[in-house]
Amino acid sequence: MPELTTLRSGDGSFSLHSARFGEAFHAADGALREAVASFVAPAELHRFPAGGVLRVVEVAVGTGTNTAALIAATGSGALELEWWGLESDPEPLRIALAAPAFRRQWCTAVVERLEAWTAGPRLLWGDARRRLGELETPLRGACDLVLLDAFSPRRCPELWTVEFLGRLTQLLAPGGRLVTYSAAAAVRGALRDTGLHLANVLPTGAEPPGGRWSRGTVASPTPLSPSPRLRPLTAMEREHLACRAAVPYRDPGQVATAAEIMATRDREVKASAAASSGSWRRRWGIGSGR
Repeated sequence: MPELTTLRSGDGSFSLHSARFGEAFHAADGALREAVASFVAPAELHRFPAGGVLRVVEVAVGTGTNTAALIAATGSGALELEWWGLESDPEPLRIALAAPAFRRQWCTAVVERLEAWTAGPRLLWGDARRRLGELETPLRGACDLVLLDAFSPRRCPELWTVEFLGRLTQLLAPGGRLVTYSAAAAVRGALRDTGLHLANVLPTGAEPPGGRWSRGTVASPTPLSPSPRLRPLTAMEREHLACRAAVPYRDPGQVATAAEIMATRDREVKASAAASSGSWRRRWGIGSGR
């Protein structure tokens, strides 16, 4: 079985499946839908004045779908984008850029800019925990957006630990936002514990029947006002952060393997006196967050 398999996601857009991680790169209802609904829309780009500079760090660039969606959203030239990416594997991006199905999703200018960005020095290849160190000093407190789109926490815990998330939050400008598809309690709890304000990303009207209760999470050093795309955490979501699901992933030295991180967390979960996530789901009648 090949490591990477091409998929046509739910909205007809291009995606991949990873045999190594046992997951698709995007939500089943669509790669483009997820890029817009979980990343670009919650960024609320209208907050930034025309002619300004938007500084973005993207963790887990993957196929480049989120990057291309961001380029397309600012394509009028109203905002100048300064972008940095962290990615361990060049193959997903290579496959996407070689695929006619991926290239057809975007206008020529978007594809050309994506190719230029990802071929340049601002896409840092390798373990994101190590390469992030190259950005921490020059970008500390200067980023308007940090996009986090790694594989799910149980599949790729290295990029969801309280230590790594804490390092990412140090990049944020006072009004900056960390945006992720994940609504996992361990992720939200870690972001909250760094002192960030949290908001839930609302599903859109285009969600399929029986769709999600959340499209992800936005975290910021400053309070987040409710909007058509964001709302404060509900009682259900706050209760989620009080159950065992909120036990964080830990990697103090930033060198642990996925297996080591999972083993540490599993021990902490078993030792926790908090309510189980299963009882929380039954109480609120919902499925687990991605």
